[in-house]
Amino acid sequence: MDVPLWFALLCVGVLGVKLIRPPWWLIGVLLLGGFLLADSVLAPAIDTAIK
Repeated sequence: MDVPLWFALLCVGVLGVKLIRPPWWLIGVLLLGGFLLADSVLAPAIDTAIK
């Protein structure tokens, strides 16, 4: 079964928000921080560390 990555992440995110109930500002900070890190000079180092 092939599930797109964006769909799997969306499902995990929705379940996490429903079960853990973090504040909305924390969700926004994590999303914005991830977006900014993905476009920074640290992106190749993070990519290497993940793989």
